[in-house]
Amino acid sequence: MLTTEQMAVFKEHLEQRQAELFQLVESNGEYSRVDQELSNYDNHPGDAGTILFDRERDMALSQHSEVELKEINEALSSIAEGTYGICRKCGGDIPLERLEAIPTADLCFEHANNKGFVAYRPVEEDILSTNLHQHTNFTQTGYDKEDAWQDVGKYGSSDSPSDLYGDHDNYDDMFVNSDENIGIVDDAEGIARATFDGHRDE
Repeated sequence: MLTTEQMAVFKEHLEQRQAELFQLVESNGEYSRVDQELSNYDNHPGDAGTILFDRERDMALSQHSEVELKEINEALSSIAEGTYGICRKCGGDIPLERLEAIPTADLCFEHANNKGFVAYRPVEEDILSTNLHQHTNFTQTGYDKEDAWQDVGKYGSSDSPSDLYGDHDNYDDMFVNSDENIGIVDDAEGIARATFDGHRDE
């Protein structure tokens, strides 16, 4: 159980950090996120990339500061209620060493260690897979995600010849399974649709 003097020290430390974060959040207001350039026409793409990185970094730091500020407000509220330093899971005392390292801690080491990492992922990932060549026990003949990627890949991607394996005649074949039969089942069926150089006329 924390003494009154220890509680006062933690409160002073939290209020000092709270004031610092208030000042930091105000300085990272909307004005700092606005690009002052009227046009990007005369700017090098590398400069635009640097500006974008700086904006993303500032936004990430601002979000982190807001989360820390929320935790500090909760810790100050628990000090006012007299529950500071007590684990909200088991009701036991949080060690002084842990509070000195993390003044906003509201869980003891055991329960904080069992909290685990929660990865928030988009809901569509429950039914979608990033693997285009997923091996299944059945053969799908309908229009699937691999066919959709092939249709889009015909128009180009960021892949270069060094990113793909095998031999390719031209850049029109630089997509996944470009040699796959499209619109026909057997190679013999494509003879009537082939041009003089042997390429299919699609």
